Amino acid sequence: MGIQDWSDNVILVHLAQEPDMGEELATTIQMICGRADKDVVVDFAEVDIITSSSLSKLLKLRKALADSGRRLVLSSVHPQTYSVFRLTGLDSVFSFVQDLFLALAGLQMASQPD
Repeated sequence: MGIQDWSDNVILVHLAQEPDMGEELATTIQMICGRADKDVVVDFAEVDIITSSSLSKLLKLRKALADSGRRLVLSSVHPQTYSVFRLTGLDSVFSFVQDLFLALAGLQMASQPD
C-alpha cells in the first residue's frame, strides 16, 4: 500500500495484505535504522490477518523506535486481527488507536512544544 513521510516527524505506513506486509515492515525498519528522528503510524485498515513473521517485524520496529525515544502507533486494526495481538499478549506491548486520524493527530499533539 505504501510508506510515506507524513510530516517532519511522522512516517505513515499503509500496510498491504500478507505476504506484502512483511516486505513493507522490513523496509520501514531499514528507514528507521537510517534516521531515528521519526515516529511511525502503521495503518492496518486493509489487513485482516497477520503472520508470526510480521508480528516479529513489528516487534523489531517497536524496539528500534523505542531505543531512539520514538513511538509506534497501530491504527485501524480490525477485530479479528486484534484478537491475534490479544492471544499472543502483544496487545499490552503495542499502542493501538481506533483510526488513522486519531493516531496522526495524537502524535502531532504530543510533539508540539509546551
